[in-house]
Amino acid sequence: MKKRSVFERLSGSPYVAWSALFIIAPLLFVVYFAFTDRNGAFTLENIRTLPSYSQTFVMSIGFSLIATAVCFLIGYPLAYCMSQMKARTRNVLMTLIMLPMWISLLIRTYSLMALLDNGGLINSFFVRLGFEKMTFIGTEAAVILGMIYDFLPYMVLPIYTSMTKLDKRYLEAAADLGCSGTKTLFRVVLPLTMPGIVSGITMVFVPSMSTFYISQKLGGGSFDLLGDVIDRQFKNAVTYHTGAAISLVMMILILLSLAVMNKFSDSGEDIIV
Repeated sequence: MKKRSVFERLSGSPYVAWSALFIIAPLLFVVYFAFTDRNGAFTLENIRTLPSYSQTFVMSIGFSLIATAVCFLIGYPLAYCMSQMKARTRNVLMTLIMLPMWISLLIRTYSLMALLDNGGLINSFFVRLGFEKMTFIGTEAAVILGMIYDFLPYMVLPIYTSMTKLDKRYLEAAADLGCSGTKTLFRVVLPLTMPGIVSGITMVFVPSMSTFYISQKLGGGSFDLLGDVIDRQFKNAVTYHTGAAISLVMMILILLSLAVMNKFSDSGEDIIV
């Protein structure tokens, strides 16, 4: 085995230092505070308080799953249609999808508030049509809509990338073997684009689980998600140990979901025609 030169070993040191300072160290701090009290003594009391947040866990996971599912149902057909279009049309659509990502999440959330507010454009439109005003802000639907609006591009882009790399000969072979368009989609295209699907689901589910700004603004303080609880706990110097415990459990849940999704990704290489 060829030994790496000194320059090659040093070239990776910035990445190692970055990972140690901004990935490993924060995780270690979370673990430390989750199992210590205000005096730095080891305790399991922070973990014992977690059952009181069970409803928040269930609500956060439910919202994240719904938002991820809707993003997939919208993003997969959109990515498929884009991959079948001409290059110029694809580039225009890709620019339109990426355009919101160039804008701050804060501004995007505020713009959605302006649309959904009681005096917003949507309510004004319905009032002109003769309907009564509807309440959007402060509802679960508004928060889920905000997640979908903010994170949909993260579902479309990896799936679209997988589809553009798809070998067209597989589709031709499926057609020669008598597969219909539906069978080709589910038995050929879907397994071959599974890595993109896993990436898209991960990139939507993880930020949906940890978001707090969307729920604070669109939820109107009517309910709390995990991100809201952690944000509030860490703002209070007395209770941030509990916030660290919640963060630790949330990280474990996310890692488990990633492991499950990677398992599906590994098994998605087989094609059945």
